[in-house]
Amino acid sequence: MMNRYENPRIPSEARVRYLDGDYQVEAPGTYVRCAVTGAAIPLDELKYWSVEHQEAYVDAKASMKRYLEVKSA
Repeated sequence: MMNRYENPRIPSEARVRYLDGDYQVEAPGTYVRCAVTGAAIPLDELKYWSVEHQEAYVDAKASMKRYLEVKSA
């Protein structure tokens, strides 16, 4: 049985503002979506993002893929 102090986290998408070396959660949630793959990235595992494009990436490979797409456009 759950008591009133327990707060199970229901997975939901957060709205995040990406900064240099940090980010601010503007709307609470447990994850963000990778802009390249669409994969859910738990906030506590978020390591790659673009300040310029305000998007998150699941890993370095996805980050590089987006960089090359933008560079060639």
